[in-house]
Amino acid sequence: MQRDDLVRYFDSLLQPERFRDYCPNGLQVEGRTEIRLLASGVTASAALVEAAVEAGADALLVHHGYFWRGEDPRIIGPRRVRIGGLLAADMNLIAYHLPIDAHPEFGNNARLGKVLGLRQEGRTGEQDLLAWGSLDVPEPLAAFSARVQACLDRVPMVIGDPARTVRRVAWCTGAAQDYFEQAVALGVDVFLTGEISEQSVHASRESGVAFVAAGHHATERYGVQAVGDAAAKEFGIVHRFLEIPNPV
Repeated sequence: MQRDDLVRYFDSLLQPERFRDYCPNGLQVEGRTEIRLLASGVTASAALVEAAVEAGADALLVHHGYFWRGEDPRIIGPRRVRIGGLLAADMNLIAYHLPIDAHPEFGNNARLGKVLGLRQEGRTGEQDLLAWGSLDVPEPLAAFSARVQACLDRVPMVIGDPARTVRRVAWCTGAAQDYFEQAVALGVDVFLTGEISEQSVHASRESGVAFVAAGHHATERYGVQAVGDAAAKEFGIVHRFLEIPNPV
């Protein structure tokens, strides 16, 4: 298929114009016009670019791309290595940030909820980025934490009473610790995100709402996979998700 048709499909699916984002969404680095193999990954690191080149990808779809607001715009150092690798391989880089977080079916929040067995009941917050819902069967926080560990294959940081019963959960993937107060206002038992800040510990203890930090990368592996799979199904191209482990 043609690159421009693929980008138009992503734009139509994810509607980036709806978001006030911190980076450009869509085609960030232009490569060859014909797409047979689409690779995807969380962050367009040098390691991911190299893996995509080795896989023979024509385009790389990521959640964390380049050209973030406030960054030094010069193409030097690590950025030169990353972009140089893409240009040398004539590979397209396609990136969507908040649109992949928020999509109601293929987004990071929607997919993480399915992975963890959460029944999503609504979305709220700025740009609908905070999801909330419930467990089909209430369980202690210790059991919920074990569920997160088993599903995401990493040990989460958990603030809260292990014996506390978890019924209602709010979640937002990545670095969404600033949504904690909004989560508390929803009357949930636990808030789950990727990262935790020093002040989040005190806020959790004082509010009585548990805080689970399950990893920025670990919570954001699923949206880009779902979007890539949707494109492969729509156009009959090959899609391959490339995992570059990240402990954060």
